Amino acid sequence: MKNIIEKIEEIFNYKIFTLNGTDITIISIILFLLIVVVFLFLSRILRNKILPKILTKFKIQEDIQFMLSKLVQYLIVFVGIIIAFQFIGIDLTGLTVVLGFLSVGIGFGLQNITSNFIAGIILLFERPISIGDRVTVGNTEGDVRNINIRSTTIRSLNNISYIVPNSEFISSTVINWSHGDKRIRIDLDVGVSYNSELDLVLKALREAANENSNVLPTPEPEVLFKEFGESSWNMQLRVWIENPQRFYYVKSELNCAIVQKFRDYKIEIPFPQRDLHLRSGVTFPIQQM
Repeated sequence: MKNIIEKIEEIFNYKIFTLNGTDITIISIILFLLIVVVFLFLSRILRNKILPKILTKFKIQEDIQFMLSKLVQYLIVFVGIIIAFQFIGIDLTGLTVVLGFLSVGIGFGLQNITSNFIAGIILLFERPISIGDRVTVGNTEGDVRNINIRSTTIRSLNNISYIVPNSEFISSTVINWSHGDKRIRIDLDVGVSYNSELDLVLKALREAANENSNVLPTPEPEVLFKEFGESSWNMQLRVWIENPQRFYYVKSELNCAIVQKFRDYKIEIPFPQRDLHLRSGVTFPIQQM
C-alpha cells in the first residue's frame, strides 16, 4: 500500500517543464485548472444569479446591466488565473507569461482571435450596439441577442442565429436601427391616376397614417407630391414609428390601409401604360421573270 502511495506521489510530482524558474508538475497543472474552473463557476453564478437582482434594484438599463455583468465576469476569471499562477508558485510576473503565451499564439495564426477579443472589449465600452438592437450586418438583418468577448449573436427575421465576429462591427459598416433614437421613418411610394382629385388623394393618405396606432403623432405624418410620372402622379407618405422591429408590419398595414382608402374614395392606381403604334406593311413590287 505504501509503495502505491509513493508511486502516485511520484507521478503527481513528476516535473513536466520549468516555467519562470518554477517546476511545473502534474499536480500543479491539476491545481491550476481546478482554481480556474472554480472561478469560472463563481463568475457565472455572479453574472446570472446575483448581479441581475442587484442591478435591477437600482433600475439600471438592460444594456448597461449586460455590459457590467460581462466586465465583472471577465474580471473574476482574470483574477482567478492570477491566483492560480500564484498558487502553483509563479510570481505576479505570471502576467508577462500570459502575454508571452498570447504573443506566441499570434505568431501561430491567432491574429483573428486576438482582434475579435479586442473588438469585443471595444463593443462593451463604446456600446455601438446593445442587446435588443435591430442591426444590419452585410446582408443579415436581425436583433442582437448576445455579445460575447469573441463574437456577437444576431437572431435574424427568419429566427436563424448568426454568429458574427466582433471585428466585423469595428472594421465594417454596420446599420444600427436602434442606436441613440429608436424612432425610424417609413417612406411609402404610391402612384395615382391623373384624373384623381388631388385634395382627396392627400386626405386619403393622411387618414391611412393617422388611423394606424403604431404611427407617431410627432413628427407628424407627411404627404409629398414627388413628381409627374409617365402615367401617374407619384406621391409619398412619410410616417415615424417608435419600434424599428415593427417596421415591416407597419409598412404592410399602411399599404393595406391605402388600398382600402383609395377604394372608398374611388381613387385609381393606374397600371403602367404603353402606346403601341402599328404601321401598315410596306409592299415591294413583284418582278416577273
